[in-house]
Amino acid sequence: MYRKRLERRKNMNFNLQEAIEILERTPEALDALLSGLSAGWLNSNEGDGTWNPSQVIGHLIEGEKNDWIPRLEMILQEGESKPFPPFDRYAHLREDPKRPVEEKLREFKELRLESIVKLKNLVTSESQLELTGLHPDFGQVKLRELLSTWVVHDFTHISQIARVMAERYREDVGPWEAYLGVLKKR
Repeated sequence: MYRKRLERRKNMNFNLQEAIEILERTPEALDALLSGLSAGWLNSNEGDGTWNPSQVIGHLIEGEKNDWIPRLEMILQEGESKPFPPFDRYAHLREDPKRPVEEKLREFKELRLESIVKLKNLVTSESQLELTGLHPDFGQVKLRELLSTWVVHDFTHISQIARVMAERYREDVGPWEAYLGVLKKR
């Protein structure tokens, strides 16, 4: 079903330079939002089994280490000859919960900078965006899809952090809750 929908789509929006614009800005945006905040903001979550803003940064670090660039390299080197190793989306939960968010933000910024340099060096032509790899759950995926997902993944977690932080004040906003989209239950 996904492939059929994709084939019907006429105007795809992916542009590598535009993707890089977002990927480069994510660490700075998160640093501006989270650095120097009190523990109340950094440790808030949406209930059992959900992540707080500090844990989200840990997850983004894991992605830089074990997801985006390693999978890009596999597509370029291996194609579909072997599937990507599974990505442990919860590996960050095993880290020291007392690690300061500023330290995590610095590590994320350094890793993302390295990732952007590698991305620019490895993807040098539009035709490479159509190369394919093998995802362990989805099957064949294009490099273009991987890179698009990386950008939207950043947006997802920026949105998640804002939503989690806003949730702290749900009861305090009183009747204005009706006008605050970030507090709408999904």
